[in-house]
Parts: sequence; C-alpha cells; structure tokens
Amino acid sequence: MRQAGIPDGVVNFVTGPGSSVGKVLTESKDVDGLTFTGSFDVGMGIYRSFAAGDYVRPAILELGGKNPAIVSRNADIEDAAVGIVRSAFGLQGQKCSACSRVFVEVPVYQKLVERVVELTRKLTVGDPAERETFMGPVINKSSYEDFKGFCKDLKAAGRILAGGEALTEGELAKGYFCQPTVAVDVPITHKLWKQEMFVPITMIHPVKDLKEAMELANSTRYGLTAGFYGTEEEVGWFFDNIEAGVVYANRPQGATTGAWPGFQPFGGWKGSGASGKNAGGLYYVPLYMHEQIQTFIRRA
Repeated sequence: MRQAGIPDGVVNFVTGPGSSVGKVLTESKDVDGLTFTGSFDVGMGIYRSFAAGDYVRPAILELGGKNPAIVSRNADIEDAAVGIVRSAFGLQGQKCSACSRVFVEVPVYQKLVERVVELTRKLTVGDPAERETFMGPVINKSSYEDFKGFCKDLKAAGRILAGGEALTEGELAKGYFCQPTVAVDVPITHKLWKQEMFVPITMIHPVKDLKEAMELANSTRYGLTAGFYGTEEEVGWFFDNIEAGVVYANRPQGATTGAWPGFQPFGGWKGSGASGKNAGGLYYVPLYMHEQIQTFIRRA
C-alpha cells in the first residue's frame, strides 16, 4: 500500500483478541465503518452493537456458511465425487465455503456415496509441510473437541462410512489431527444439517428429485456458496433458484469452494453476509462511501 502511494497512517495493522482490540474498535464513535469476517454469532453481535451508535454506519460482514452440493441423476459422478471431497476436506474443512451438505437424487445416491467414501479413505493426514499430505491438523483444541463431539452425535443418529476418529498414534499424537469424515443416514431434522461445524465432516442425504434438494439446500440461515452437478438445462435452473452468493456447476476442482481472487467477487446472502454485495466486486467499495449531490447557482 505504501508502494502504491498511500500515506503513512492511512492504513494501520493492529493485532489482538476480539475481546479487547475488537471491542474497542467496534464501540468507538470515531470508527466510521467496519468489515468483519468470522462466525455468524460474533458477526451478529458486532452488527447489533455497532448499530447502537449516534447514526447509521457501514457494517459489512462476511459470516459463516453451511454450503450444499446438489447432485442430479444426470451428473458426472466422478466430477461430483472429486469436487465434493476437495471442497469438504481441503484445509481440514476449516473454511467458510467448505461443502458440508450433499443432496443426491436417489438413482445415483449409492454410486456417489461409494465413490466419495473411496476417495476420502485415500486422503493422507499428517504434517502439512510434506508433499503427500492432504490434511494437516485442525487449528486448536477447541476445534479438535468439536470434531469429536460432532462425530459422537453423528454415530448416534446415523452412520459414519469414512473417518469419524481423532488420530493419536505416533507423530500424530503431537497435534490436533482428525480423519476426514463422511456421514449418511442422519435424519434431516438433526441439528448438524444446519449448524456450521468448521471441521472435516460432510453429510450426504438422498432426495427424490431436484425440487426437494433445492428446498433442503435453501433451508438454512446461511447462503454463502453452493455447488451443482447435472445437465446444462439443470444448471440454469440451479442458478435461478439457489440462495447463495457464490455458486459453481460441474466443477471437479471444488463443489463449493475456490473463488479466484481478482476475477470472482466473494460474499454471501442471508446470514452469510450483511450487504448482498460481494468483496472484490464492482459494488463493494461504494458501500463505504457517501454521495453528495451538489447544486451551485452562478451569479452573473
């Protein structure tokens, strides 16, 4: 930023916990606007407290996601399976755009599940500095305990076909390592269909048709990213009906992840974003700006 000519003091980098530094910034009357990236609960708390100022100020939030992938009976199953696995387990599932829900039409459900499980079991967990490693540890003990708790709930409610365990043998005992996990047969009323987990777990559910899949996909408070696998005609229908800010179709590189900085703006709808405008897009910076309409009568 300095190289671009921005004067010293215009941009400042301040580190510290949200409970101290964050609290001071969000409660200060000298702050004219803010951007926050993080969880729904923290973001909504900031939004409400910031609104308690003397007047309305921009509060732009990029919050969580509970990102679905829909797989049509006409899908390329290999592309779908590869995209789901990459999206669900890349970065240990610790990204707001991770694919944590999959809805599959019944005729291809079993085939898709078998391929996802097969690919998941091949993933290497270990030192992320090693080339052959796909997944490193989750970020801290809290996430590690969350993973174990979620897996316990999923085992009680349904079946885990791959993963489901923390890894504690040998070198893996020195960190918070978790297996990439695929769960099925979990009742659609279970809380984990709507709760963001932020760990390497994805859940798969059969549907009778795409209409049911879309209803389930849109049935959460989140609307960040979503993916689809099917025909070109079905893709158009998906784009028209899905409630999410960043959407992908027939993408093996990642079902719900992979926005390309500089080319694809990123942001969400509903509880995933406060403005409906995506970061990096044409309408993002103006959210912080003020218009002034000037009228000047020139005297003769």
